[in-house]
Amino acid sequence: MIQFEKRTLNNGLRVIVHEDHNTPMACCNVMYDIGARDENPDKTGFAHLFEHLMFGGSLNVPSFDEPIQKAGGENNAFTSNDLTNFYEVMPANNLEVAMWLESDRMLSLSFLEKSLDVQRKVVSEEFKEHYINQPYGDSWHELRKLAYKTHSYRWPTIGEKLEHIENAKLSDVKDFFFKHYRPNNAILVITGNVNTEDAFKKADEWFGDIPKGDVAIRKLEQEPQQTEPRKKEITANVPLDAIYKAYHMPARMDERYYTFDLISDLLSSGRSSRLYDALVKDKKMFSEIHAYVTASIDPGLFVIEGKLLKGVSIKDADAAIEEELEKLKAESVKDYELQKVKNKQESNILFNEMDVMSKAVNLAFFELLGDITLINNTLEHYMAVTADGVKKEAAACFTDTNCSTIYYLSKN
Repeated sequence: MIQFEKRTLNNGLRVIVHEDHNTPMACCNVMYDIGARDENPDKTGFAHLFEHLMFGGSLNVPSFDEPIQKAGGENNAFTSNDLTNFYEVMPANNLEVAMWLESDRMLSLSFLEKSLDVQRKVVSEEFKEHYINQPYGDSWHELRKLAYKTHSYRWPTIGEKLEHIENAKLSDVKDFFFKHYRPNNAILVITGNVNTEDAFKKADEWFGDIPKGDVAIRKLEQEPQQTEPRKKEITANVPLDAIYKAYHMPARMDERYYTFDLISDLLSSGRSSRLYDALVKDKKMFSEIHAYVTASIDPGLFVIEGKLLKGVSIKDADAAIEEELEKLKAESVKDYELQKVKNKQESNILFNEMDVMSKAVNLAFFELLGDITLINNTLEHYMAVTADGVKKEAAACFTDTNCSTIYYLSKN
């Protein structure tokens, strides 16, 4: 059980504190309720660009990393389609260094053409290296566009087009910052070897005077139900044929989410999982195959992707995947099989409870979802999944009309 306290500052910043005196470390985590789904379709990739810009210095501190390193800490960040997150882990007696730096860039991020030029080039090179020049690099661009026609999940976090980042103007960047990176659109979590009241006091000292922003109410177009199979073939200079299949599934806060998360483990978690056992070991059709959920806040995707062995027909491989999905729909999963993947989830949850950074991120995320108590009862939701529930949800989800498929073919 993770004990925590939560308060909201006058400027709207939500502050959560969790004491853990079993460690000498502490974590300062700031999660912003802004992700790629909130971007203008003509200016995508801005949330990820800001992940980089936030390390480019403020009006008061030219280098963000240097004070963290001098304090014996480490820091990093990540961006998704739903959120942007920054964290610092350091000895607890130096935690105030992180709070100073996080509050400083929330209040007075440096908007200089030089800084924008540097980070724009960094992100552009990342786009080229990982999404244009890398084999299969554009697969998620293409799969998202195929699966989503209306919702802003139709582009990845890096952005839809390289030119959206290359053409980003300083005025665009400023507007984006003051619209989204405000205290009333953020969650601050402090975990580790701290005193709760002292942490709240320091949070108010460092963040309390930052003005709140005029954060717009999110109004996203929801994706209509898919009613026909969608398919696309791509031929490129890649070593092996690959297949990508995406099925629409419920949102993160839907109770059915837990069933689909366990189905992904049933299909591809470990060497005894169904897809690996049948299609890699037995039929020797794939060199690797994976199933996973996007875990999106809005309705997301259940994805199956794999790379074929040479000489295997991609249509035969597709049919073999469908055959395994039909088994899930027709036969109830065995009790021991379901219990195995539940045990895996329990292990993951318990492992995360041992790490100050993982606890901080999870507390912020569940608060963002609207139910912070999930930090302590997520396991109950997984344990409540039944074999009949797996069969029912598989039958409803894994249909041709709910599927978007990409055949990624090798020129060779």
